[in-house]
Amino acid sequence: MQAQINKPKITDAVRNSLQNFRSDIKETAIILAAGHGKRIKSKTSKMLHKIWEKPTVERVVEACVSGLRNPNIIVVVGIKAEDVIDSLETQQKICFAYQEVQEGTGHAVQIGLSSILDNNYDGYVYVLPGDMGLIDSETMASFRNDFISSKTDMMVLTGLYEGPAEHNNYGRIVRVKSEDIDGKPSPDKGKVIEIIEHKDILSLDESKPYVVAFNGKKYSYTKKELIENNEFNSGVYAFTFQKLQKLILQIKSNNAQKEIYITDLISIYNRNGLTVGAVSPKDQNTLMGFNNKSVLHQMENIARHKVYNLLKDIIEIEDSEDFFIHDSVIKEIIEKDKQGDVLDISIGKGVYLGKGVKINSNLTLKKNVFCDGNIIFSKNVTLWQNVHLSTFPNQTLKIGNNVEIFWNNIIKGNMEIGDNSRIESSVNMTGSDEFPTRIGKNVTIKGTSYIFGSTIDDDIFIEHSVLIKKQVDKHIKKNGEIQKVRFYLPMPEGIDSVMGL
Repeated sequence: MQAQINKPKITDAVRNSLQNFRSDIKETAIILAAGHGKRIKSKTSKMLHKIWEKPTVERVVEACVSGLRNPNIIVVVGIKAEDVIDSLETQQKICFAYQEVQEGTGHAVQIGLSSILDNNYDGYVYVLPGDMGLIDSETMASFRNDFISSKTDMMVLTGLYEGPAEHNNYGRIVRVKSEDIDGKPSPDKGKVIEIIEHKDILSLDESKPYVVAFNGKKYSYTKKELIENNEFNSGVYAFTFQKLQKLILQIKSNNAQKEIYITDLISIYNRNGLTVGAVSPKDQNTLMGFNNKSVLHQMENIARHKVYNLLKDIIEIEDSEDFFIHDSVIKEIIEKDKQGDVLDISIGKGVYLGKGVKINSNLTLKKNVFCDGNIIFSKNVTLWQNVHLSTFPNQTLKIGNNVEIFWNNIIKGNMEIGDNSRIESSVNMTGSDEFPTRIGKNVTIKGTSYIFGSTIDDDIFIEHSVLIKKQVDKHIKKNGEIQKVRFYLPMPEGIDSVMGL
């Protein structure tokens, strides 16, 4: 049971979000993100578990926004509702609907439809699970086009299960056989009759056939046939709003789970003389959802391999199993490649390139380099192993041309490093909003040095020094040499607390 639910906050968020719905936008996506996710065994909402560093529900939202051409988005929340709302409310203009008691997917869609206050809304409605973290814009665009061109009243996105039948826990797509129960040829061969949930198949009596009627004829299936049927329901649907609104309340909870299944709509549509279509995507992986950590890990690996295959002939990635590049950086790399830029980027094992990083040509990142935030690389930059670069969202870290940063260095915050500078090993540098750090051109910093909020002039050599909020000017000695800064230490504090043993 969810502890300390802030119902007023949820109610306010739902009410305030209703204004985001626009009746002039003829496509609406309802994303189901209210489930328990008990088997994931985590205090974090199932929908906020990440695929390639982004919550699965956010990935579903993005696939819909791009693939369905900026539709209305309705996210149905329930368990951990506050967390899901907090995660999404700044991302898009989203409507939230609250499913306080989880009574099945059909019930969740009923709740989601309550956000459409305009009963005369004339558009398409798409329904998706919030845990489908590999779904992409291409799949959604193709599904949209198939649905609209088919002129059906409802469409199901189906998958083809490739593993052993006994491991297939998905609902099965039941299609019309070539012959009816009396052995007569069927004119409706291949049409979708219904979706039967896996648990309901398991509850069938093996000694009796499962008989279902369609278009005036009856068709018979054995329990074994249903279990071995590899076409499964992905949980992604498309409807015309007016017909969905009319028929959604006809769903009953007469099943093994006593829940209101959205899958029952197929039978209801068929009984009402409406048409139901089904299509399958090119990439079956896009249909994966998860209920446990092992499948989530599998999805993460699939996402990584997809990125690797996308970039492997554009940049060099040392280890296809151990790297991370944020979606925004991937997009920038592909765009630069399309423009004809020769990037010559090398990514070592364990490298992390996060959101906000701006890449450039001839960038070499050695093993376990970490970059996250508004980091701007110029050309011909090398970062050796275990270097850490990061900023807060409102800060910028700019690295000039021909800069080399050696191993194990930590550089954070508001910072600028000039052209041709070398930051050798065991250096820690930071810059705050009030006190940014500026390193000039042709600067060398080495030894165990710490620099904060300081401005360093061009051509300076610094070694084994601690500079806090200092201005270091270039001083030329009588012999023409530039004065080096070595072993500079500020006056100590807390001497009274230190004594010999």
